[in-house]
Amino acid sequence: MIRLLYILLLAMLLPIGLHAQHEDKPVPNAQRHRELQLSDAESDTTAVADTTSIDGYTLSVPDSVINDSLPKFDAKRVWIPDPNKAVWLATLFPGAGQIYNRKYWKLPIYYGGFVACTYALTWNTRMYKDYSQAYIDIMDSDPRTNSFLDFLPPNYDASNPAIQSQLQNTFRNKKDYYRKYRDLSIFAFVGVYLLSIIDAYVDAELSNFDISQDLSMGIGPAVIDDRQCKRTAYGVQYVLTF
Repeated sequence: MIRLLYILLLAMLLPIGLHAQHEDKPVPNAQRHRELQLSDAESDTTAVADTTSIDGYTLSVPDSVINDSLPKFDAKRVWIPDPNKAVWLATLFPGAGQIYNRKYWKLPIYYGGFVACTYALTWNTRMYKDYSQAYIDIMDSDPRTNSFLDFLPPNYDASNPAIQSQLQNTFRNKKDYYRKYRDLSIFAFVGVYLLSIIDAYVDAELSNFDISQDLSMGIGPAVIDDRQCKRTAYGVQYVLTF
């Protein structure tokens, strides 16, 4: 009876021992090598950014190499105008060169100069014509041509020869005065026009001029030691750094 119970106990414990031995069985080397290759391949896919096939060989380039080799461009672009185009635009239409160079703050300056010169030219031209006609009328002997009386007070007697001679000199001087300033107004108008063209060209030409910290001018006090006169002078010095 005891022997029978011992046999039954062994029959029950035998499957449990076999199952434990199966779990503790070591993994073969070939299978372990295959698992290591799969894990290495997965890690390589995360580090490789691009693969290129050259003559049957596969070249893998990491992300770090690609990012370091690519040039970095600045998103802010610098406007560099064309000097020839700026000159042509300023010649065809005053102020167009400054608009092309994107220097809009200069437009009121030049347009203000054109308006002032136009007004001066119109005023001096009108006054020159009036005084010229008055001078012509007072110089002739025709009593019907008396436009010069418009410049005189009412009931003014201009028949006196002495007064008439004085009026002739006055009208001649006024005529010459307004003719001179009419001509100066024309030169000023042309000068503003040429200055706008030159400014457009220079501004476009120097748009990419290198202005760094090495190009500067400093103003400061100076102590000058005069050894010949044996005295010290104080002044202001200008320092140019380039």
